[in-house]
Amino acid sequence: MRPVLLHLLWAIIFWPIILPAQEVATAHGSDFRKTHSPHKASIYSAVLPGLGQAYNRKYWKIPIVYGGFAGLGYLVSINTTEYRLAKDAFVYVSTGADYPTENKYVGRYSETDLISIRDYYRRNVELSWILTGVWYLLNIVDATVDAHFFDYDISDNLSLQVEPSVQPSHPITNVSGAAATIMSPVVGVSINLKF
Repeated sequence: MRPVLLHLLWAIIFWPIILPAQEVATAHGSDFRKTHSPHKASIYSAVLPGLGQAYNRKYWKIPIVYGGFAGLGYLVSINTTEYRLAKDAFVYVSTGADYPTENKYVGRYSETDLISIRDYYRRNVELSWILTGVWYLLNIVDATVDAHFFDYDISDNLSLQVEPSVQPSHPITNVSGAAATIMSPVVGVSINLKF
């Protein structure tokens, strides 16, 4: 166990130093600028949840990530404890044991009730582990998406305007060539996109 922790610690500390940042040449060819790598953010969040958010400079998300893991860890712990109590109580009651026990389920529930309680908490334990895995994957996806939008340009030159419009009437020429005038204005929607 100790060598694994040492390797993990080594990877976390020295990974940013060993792997150089991606560099992209500009139009002049001599000027370089570093780009923000979504791949790096994904790897960081996979190695240590919240590290990808720190790489993206979204520090306010780190307590949310660890709060989610703490809440889900609490659910796993409570449901595992209750599952073990219900399982031990079922074994105690089904074997007809008479030695003293501190189990809160013994004497309060029948065998069929204990089976239901045991299955209920086993389902909750499994669901808690699944939700923890989903939370872990969401942490990685969040870091990746944030890294993709890190250099996204949101300026005043980008705008979309949707507004109602009224067009004045124009004379319409029919098939025979005679001009027919329709005097009712045309109502519609005007969409202006600036970029």
